[in-house]
Amino acid sequence: MKEILSQLLFLLIPMDSVQTDHLKAYGVVYESLQRESQVQWLLNYRGGSYMVVDDEQNRQALAKNHVFFEPLDNTEATAIKDKIKDDGMQAAVKLERAPRVAVYAPSAEGHWDDAVMNVLNYTGIPYDVIGDFEVLNKDLKKYDWIHLHHEDFTGQYGRFHYAYKGTPWYTEMVASEEAEARKLGFKKVSQMKLAVAKKLKKYIADGGFLFAMCSATDSYDVALAAEGTDIVPAQFDGDPTDPKCMDKLKYKNTLAFENFGVDTNWTVYEFSHIDTYFGRGRVMRENNDYFELQNYNANSDPQKAMFTQNHQQIIKGFWGMTTGFSLAYIKDDATIMGKTKYAFDEARYISGTYGKGSWCFYSGHDPEDYMHHVGEAAPDISLTPNSAGYRLILNNVLRPAAHIPNAPEQKSIALEVYNNPVRDQQLRLAITLNEPGMENMKGTLRIYDLQGKEMHASEMVAHDGLNTQIMELPEMSAGLYYVQFESGKTVLRKKFIVEK
Repeated sequence: MKEILSQLLFLLIPMDSVQTDHLKAYGVVYESLQRESQVQWLLNYRGGSYMVVDDEQNRQALAKNHVFFEPLDNTEATAIKDKIKDDGMQAAVKLERAPRVAVYAPSAEGHWDDAVMNVLNYTGIPYDVIGDFEVLNKDLKKYDWIHLHHEDFTGQYGRFHYAYKGTPWYTEMVASEEAEARKLGFKKVSQMKLAVAKKLKKYIADGGFLFAMCSATDSYDVALAAEGTDIVPAQFDGDPTDPKCMDKLKYKNTLAFENFGVDTNWTVYEFSHIDTYFGRGRVMRENNDYFELQNYNANSDPQKAMFTQNHQQIIKGFWGMTTGFSLAYIKDDATIMGKTKYAFDEARYISGTYGKGSWCFYSGHDPEDYMHHVGEAAPDISLTPNSAGYRLILNNVLRPAAHIPNAPEQKSIALEVYNNPVRDQQLRLAITLNEPGMENMKGTLRIYDLQGKEMHASEMVAHDGLNTQIMELPEMSAGLYYVQFESGKTVLRKKFIVEK
């Protein structure tokens, strides 16, 4: 067997700017995995390229899909692998199987296009559509990766009541969801959606990969936090909200967000303070709406490197029912992989681990439709085959193909706050550098309030080892704030409370 493998020739599928169809390339790789053919993902090499076996089936698939490739002999393939090994930031990861993919879509999903389903259809990657019944009654372990279709997990029908009550599509959606809840034994849609959210959380804990976009991101965590209280106004479920619901939110239940409040005003479609939709409207326009991907070492952190492989580090922004995530409400153990680059303090692309599995939230509705409106047709993906925004979705689809243990992250740089809550206007903190050869790091220390307003900024040098520093705070009201240390692409963040 070893002798046969040593004689194989290879095809390099470059994923840098020379690629003619980045998106179809993922479909070719998936098809190769279905045939149990060798595939290696070359992380951080030429935009996250792939190396497949040079056989007739791969050549035909590449030609049929107009995907650019470069033939390699064994000497050339070995040279590439040696270069990757010597680089330090790059890695060649073996992909072992074609992931089994499902899309959770509500019973009324036909009213909405979905970016993930659109790009899966374009690439030819197969998937099952599952609904509330399947999630609650079937074994989800048969799927390696589940995407949450555009959804409202709080049972408030996307908060469209005020603007669209009486329209045929809205009436049909409400009737469909209520009928499904009754059939499954729930008195309210909100109760059914909470049960679905909890089952999906267990799916992650057991080793699954969960991906969500748009309103399925923040509404998922809001639903988990609201277990045991009623945050749904009477216009949606016939009875009033719990007047003490704000005090009963359980942030320990959530994956990504904490310390947020919920919005019980039924006339707006925001679920909570997490989404930056209204605030960003004052400063963001299409010409300055971009977010920047973080770079990760593919040897020490292959999962995050997989999530962020791209031929562009600056990605076009786009709106959605959930457009961005306020940095103030993101949990400290979540990873911000993409952050808005100009003029506004928000995250767009975040991930984390839970139990044996992982989750990834990507804000916005469609990477190639800047401001998608209700009833608009989905964009024609064939017009944007090199979409950097869509690539982030497909990176996630292929992540389960690689066997990488979900090991706890060992941070080489850390920020700690030691007197939390703060009671004497002095913030005691330390930034430690644990990476060999790193002695100090100059950066900027900033203090923000929950609305993202900068309260303080000063230069700071972090040192190796443990170095406690005392920072005199400006006059600040009692409440929740966060401190952030920035040095190049390194961003460290911690929340703290000021008490009077």
